[in-house]
Amino acid sequence: MPNDPSFDRASERHFAGDLAGARQLYLALLASDPAHAAALFRLAVIALQEHAPAEAIAWLERALAVEPGHRRYREALAQAHAMAGREAEAARGYRALLDEDATSADLWFALGAALQAQGALGEAAEAWRAVVEREPNRADAWNNLGNALRLLDDADAAHDAYLRALEAQPGDANALTNLGTLLQAQGRDDEALAALRAALAASAAGNAPALVNLGVLLTRLKRAGEAAPLLARAVQADPELAHAAYNYGVALHALGRLREAQTQYRRALALDSAHAEAANNLGNALRDLGEHRAAQEAYETAMHARPDFVDAYNNAANLLRTLGRLDDAHALLRRALDLDPSRSATLNNLGNVLKDSGDLDEGIACFRRAVASDPGNVIAHGNLLYALSFQADEARVILDEARRWSARHEAPLRAVRLPTTARGGRLRIGYVSADFREHCQALFMTPLLAHHDRARFEIHAYSSVVRPDARTARLAEYVDAWHDVRTLDDEALAQKIRADGIDILVDLTMHMADGRPLLFARNPAPVQVAWLAYPGTTGIDAIDWRLTDAHLDPPSYDAYYTERSWRLPDTFWCYDALDSYAKVNSLPAESAGYVTFGSLNNPCKLSDATLGLWARVLARLPAARLVLMAPEGAARRRIAQRLAHAGIGTARVRFVPFRARDAYLRSYHEIDIGLDTLPYNGHTTSLDALWMGVPVVTRVGTTVAGRAGLSQLANLGLTELAAHSDDAFVDAALALASDLPRLARLRATLRARMEASPLMDGERFARGMERAFEGMWKAAQGGGNAA
Repeated sequence: MPNDPSFDRASERHFAGDLAGARQLYLALLASDPAHAAALFRLAVIALQEHAPAEAIAWLERALAVEPGHRRYREALAQAHAMAGREAEAARGYRALLDEDATSADLWFALGAALQAQGALGEAAEAWRAVVEREPNRADAWNNLGNALRLLDDADAAHDAYLRALEAQPGDANALTNLGTLLQAQGRDDEALAALRAALAASAAGNAPALVNLGVLLTRLKRAGEAAPLLARAVQADPELAHAAYNYGVALHALGRLREAQTQYRRALALDSAHAEAANNLGNALRDLGEHRAAQEAYETAMHARPDFVDAYNNAANLLRTLGRLDDAHALLRRALDLDPSRSATLNNLGNVLKDSGDLDEGIACFRRAVASDPGNVIAHGNLLYALSFQADEARVILDEARRWSARHEAPLRAVRLPTTARGGRLRIGYVSADFREHCQALFMTPLLAHHDRARFEIHAYSSVVRPDARTARLAEYVDAWHDVRTLDDEALAQKIRADGIDILVDLTMHMADGRPLLFARNPAPVQVAWLAYPGTTGIDAIDWRLTDAHLDPPSYDAYYTERSWRLPDTFWCYDALDSYAKVNSLPAESAGYVTFGSLNNPCKLSDATLGLWARVLARLPAARLVLMAPEGAARRRIAQRLAHAGIGTARVRFVPFRARDAYLRSYHEIDIGLDTLPYNGHTTSLDALWMGVPVVTRVGTTVAGRAGLSQLANLGLTELAAHSDDAFVDAALALASDLPRLARLRATLRARMEASPLMDGERFARGMERAFEGMWKAAQGGGNAA
């Protein structure tokens, strides 16, 4: 509007940045001329500058009422709609303008942004293409086109668009970031890493998102040591960015720095209380720190923040299983399956809960479903193998499944195995376990490690213990080199073992919880041996030997193993009660007036055959009682029902809960005679019973797991308690129960008998193990046979 001094003065103040002054002058103009369209428009511009789009829309609608076709006002109105989040109105405005004149690249750009914001990705991509047709060197449009195409699942076209953006503007941080994350999603990690490093270099110093993107990729590539400093910088650069704190926590967690990790997870939650991933990971860190109540609260936070968060349900259930709350764990896993019925991890976890509850058939069915849902789930497949040991009375069943395990999980690693070479000098023996801690495995590792001849052997321990304890420290005193490898994956650990020059690598866990079978499948040592926790064959052709004894494995059993069997001179086990203060008491039957049988084995061993055999014993002794160990709740009720079905009335049965070791051992104070399980005998449990003066009657089976009782009793000179038929089992139990003087003598002398036997002679056992290792090494060099 020419020759308008008032408007000119207002414009001067506006252009000088004095928005408040300009507003007052524009409003003064409108007071005298309410239809002053230019003043209305300028007030809208000020509103946009102050991020008040609703106010801008009101001014622009008044301006357009005065001048309905004004193109500049209409464009500003579309912009105000976009700023207000009213993308549909914005898109309509831009389309109307483009229908009149389609030459403006800026209008096409604005239309693309509005369409993409409302999820109209196909139309948005066409708009971005219209921009680059008019301005081919416009990097931001190429970048946005790439984003739209990526969301449309056209990764190749998106990749090309990002490259065109970088041609137009080399070093564009946004395009490099988007290209890097696209390459990462495609598994092209080296290219992704290069792009994200370039994006960080091109970004302003302290660019938190660029630091986070690179840190996330490095963490995923198991290079958390490189990622952590970058993510720490991101947190420092933007202390309000929850995503930075969360991912810093993830990197610290991967490094085993749990205290620091949980601090960052808490920080992320303080910034974003609905950050379900941070709450879930916080629960994991607290669980590993042993802070179970706080971990449970964190999982509850995660599930509340995201009711369909299946991982949180699984983690919470696993914690509850650890705490013995099987019913609660079962309920959470059922809810998780309602959300995702085919999730392999959930099926595996439910299988574990069912197994622990004594519902072995259902547990095995869950493991099979887990493997069918995800054939690559090595943990579920291992759990299936282990669970079959409790059910199968034929070794061939285990062997067949072990071979299927190998075909699925070991075969892909055979082509990438590196050669191993003999080093010379003292034989280096490496033991691998996640249970070098207060755990039943320590009952057997302590006497061996304490008596190894370290002048002739160099002993290494590779420990994946999450939370080391006093027992860990004591075991570490017995070895030449202690390696904390909990943060190393199998490939990195295999490389370390090769670098350490280990000659003979011994697995202590295999297909059980926290075992590392895929480490051994990589063949990191010239000789590899399976021993201790896992019964039966591993199925892994890279494992050369398995340790056993002549009672567990007569020569006719050799066909049931993929490994060669080395029979130790006396016993597979050497036991140490480890600081147990539980004393042997007098015979309970002498004061009770009746005999009490008992089994403190895991409920998964309570097969129908076991209960039926026990029922025959109890039927002959109407006054006798039975003590069993089972968790409270539904599992205990189901076992009681099964006992009743077998003919054992619930009034004759007393259940005890899972307890800490000393309290558990004192449970034997009320048991006169132990009854073994089949087809999987008690192993550690039977040795504990014998230590507490309780003789165990066993039924000798047809698998290694079912001959443990025979091996232990033979080493005690009590083979008359090892029955080779059901009738003989009943007769042996009745003979003991009817001879209280003999029972009393056994109770008073069993501990001393054990201490004098090979079962507790650590030095003798260590010499036998060392001769085995020397024989295995000799065989590997071209001579020697199995013992």
